[in-house]
Amino acid sequence: MMTTMTSEELKINVEKALEEIRPFLQSDGGDISLIAIEENLVKVKLEGACVGCSVNQMTLKSGVEMTIKKHAPQIEQVIDVS
Repeated sequence: MMTTMTSEELKINVEKALEEIRPFLQSDGGDISLIAIEENLVKVKLEGACVGCSVNQMTLKSGVEMTIKKHAPQIEQVIDVS
């Protein structure tokens, strides 16, 4: 039986994932903020150097989304709303 997380548990797990990835972004002069969680979609805002970075979509998909899915497997997509 699959247990579903409450919205509070989900938010905590997504924040844990962002904390895990934040040092890598900050080392490049960027950052990330959680904007919203809507069902299986996480909205984040890339900040600082991440905003104009040419690899930010790759970072978002391979780094951020992968890390969030590790902590909250029901998340299907992460989008940047900068």
